[in-house]
Formats: sequence, structure tokens, C-alpha cells
Amino acid sequence: MNTDPRVEDLLRELAPQVLGVLARRFGDFATAEDAVQEALLAAATQWPAEGVPANPRGWLIQVGYRRMIELVRGEQARRRREDLVARRDPDDRQYAPAADDELTTERDDTLVLLMLCCHPALAPTSAVALTLRAVGGLSTAEIARAFLVPEATMAQRISRAKQRIRASGLPFRMPEPAERADRLAAVRQVLYLVFTEGHTSTTGPDLRRIDLAVEAIRLTRALHTLLPDDSESAGLLALMLLTEARGPARTGPSGELISLAEQDRSRWDTAAIAEGVALVTRALPRGPVGPYQVQAAIAALHDEAPSTQQTDWPQILALYQVLERLVESPVVALNRAVATAMVYGPAAGLSALDALADDPRLAGHHRLPAARAHLHEMAGDREQAVTDFRAAAARTSSVPEQRYLTIRAARLAAERAPIASERRHKA
Repeated sequence: MNTDPRVEDLLRELAPQVLGVLARRFGDFATAEDAVQEALLAAATQWPAEGVPANPRGWLIQVGYRRMIELVRGEQARRRREDLVARRDPDDRQYAPAADDELTTERDDTLVLLMLCCHPALAPTSAVALTLRAVGGLSTAEIARAFLVPEATMAQRISRAKQRIRASGLPFRMPEPAERADRLAAVRQVLYLVFTEGHTSTTGPDLRRIDLAVEAIRLTRALHTLLPDDSESAGLLALMLLTEARGPARTGPSGELISLAEQDRSRWDTAAIAEGVALVTRALPRGPVGPYQVQAAIAALHDEAPSTQQTDWPQILALYQVLERLVESPVVALNRAVATAMVYGPAAGLSALDALADDPRLAGHHRLPAARAHLHEMAGDREQAVTDFRAAAARTSSVPEQRYLTIRAARLAAERAPIASERRHKA
């Protein structure tokens, strides 16, 4: 079934709002999610032919409400649950509300829904899947394709997440003030995970999954709209925009990876860069300063530089030092080591990388040998650079990254061969 893209965008925007109304009204997230999916399917079928109703949100709530009643009545505990609904509402509210009813128009539960889907009781993979389904409005098949798993596997993952929420008895409401900060941090982390997988896929033949990156930005923009004074949510949106702005230049005609230093910067998205810079510029002075804001500031320095050589590396190094104080992460330490090399030379950078050699969190990861290879190449040690590039290629599951690292090793080996031959000839 082909859906008008404008209708599809509208449905994805309205899906979490409708789900929030039904989940709040009936207190059953899983059943409400099923009812909303059927309402969305009805809209996708009818609206392109009959036109979008004057109040599309109210229309969806009416259809979802009717389906919710049918689902509730069809379950084994029908009478108990109907009695519960009856006690909550007067007799004249036992039927689907009118499209202009105040229930359908006065409240947006998207933030509550985000916090429920990203509850710490759920594993990160389950939280990601449930968020994309319930808040993003993506179908199970779409999410499965994005993460390269069978649809049945993704369906089970989403089902288990909903069962976990049901079993926990979590109420559909904003968490208490004492836990809101932690829950909001979990929401940001899930959105960041979605974006990261979209920006650089961990598996498969493609470097990027543009649909995932776009969805992460859309959901984070919604979060920023709901919480305009939250500086870290603004920082996260800025980070995504500034990072994804380089997307068009990150791959070549055949999908091959192009490093930051080799990218055609005229292909970068200047509008996204301007928006991202404006967001982080407004967020930083408001505080408190968090890791997403600092990463966005680093991304802004990269995006505003005319070239790698003209990048403000001392400022980037200073920001990485700030970031290390905010989050204890070997990846941050690795990036700080590369920035150290750009400021003080490759020997200083390699010395910083040596301190990470025994970190178990980087064991088997391709990033450490890849960084070491780049710095050995900077230092003129082609032989060691070839060894490290090959080691990095063997550790990554991303096909484009593997090809890039293998090609770098092959090129350096080819450049080294004539030099070695010349030395043997002179000897």
C-alpha cells in the first residue's frame, strides 16, 4: 500500500499523542499500542482517498478508542477492566469521545510516553525498538530492516518490552521529580543510540542508515520542543544536526567511506550546521553543561573549519579534556589522544594511546588500532601503520569501514615497497 508522504509524516507525528491519550485513559500501554496501530492503518487506507479530516488527531483517537473498547471487552478479564474504566469516568464517557472533546486536544503525553519506553527496567535494545515503534510510529518491519534482523525477531523484542512494562505495573504518568532527571537521561541515551546506528551502521554493507538518523533527529527535535529550556536536550539535537550535516560527503559514488580530512566540505549541509551552531551557542551559557553540549561544541568547530589543517585543534583538545571530566569513557580518551597528536605531534598522541592499550572496554574494538595507524602514518612509520590498519580492518563488522581500512593499508604498503627496494639496491 502506497501512502502519501504528507499523510505518513502526519501519522508519525500524531501516533505518540494518540497513544498517550489511550494509555493514560485505560492504563494499559500494550493494548493501547495495538489499538493505535489499527487506527493508523485505517487512516493510511482512508485519508489518501477521502482526504485528511479537519481534526486528524481527534479522528485517530475516536477510531483507537473504539478499537480499544473492543480489545478490552475481548480479553478474559473483561468485566474487571470495564469496571475499572467505568469507575474512572461518568456514564456519558463510556463511548468514543467526540473529535473536539477536550480529552483529545488539551494534553500532549509524548514526553510521558518517551520516558515509559526508555524506562531503565528495559534493556537498551528493547528501549530503542519500543521507542521507534510507539513514539516514532515505525512498523515492526521497518525497525527490523533498519537493524538488519528478521521481522519475527524484532516483533518478539517489542512484545517482550511491552510485557515487561505491563508486569512492572508502571503507571502512565510523569515520574516523580526525584527520578525525572535519570529518566530524561535515559531518553536522551536511547535517542543517541538510534542516531549513532543511523550515522555509522555497526553491521551490513552500508555506512549509513539515513532513515534511522533522520528519525532520531525528528524525535530529538520533538523532545527539544517539549523541553525548550533543557540545555542537554538542545545539545543532543545540535550534536545530531552538526554530525549528520557531513553525511552527504562521507561516502563516495560506490558507497565507500571518505574520511573527514578528505571530504568535500562544499557538500556539507550548511543549513543544518547553522541550526546546530545556534542551538549549542544558546544552550551552553544556560547550563548546566553536559556531555552532549560539549560534543556539539566539538562538532561545531569541525564543521566551521575550512579544512582539517585549519581546524582549531587546541580548542578541541580543551573540550575533550572537559568531556573526560564529565564522562569516563575510553572512546572519549581515544579522541582526546588524536586531538593531542594534532596539537603536539604524533608522538604525544601515541603516548596517550598507549595508556588505553590495557583497557578491557576497547579489547577487540577496531577504533584503537585505527587511531594508532593514523598516528603512525603521521609520524612516517608506514610499516607499523600498515600493521595497525590491517588489525583494525580485522576487528570491524562494518563492511565500508573494513574496506576503507584495508585500502589504506594496501596503499601504504604499495608506497613502502619502492622505498624498501631502493634501500636494498643501495646496500
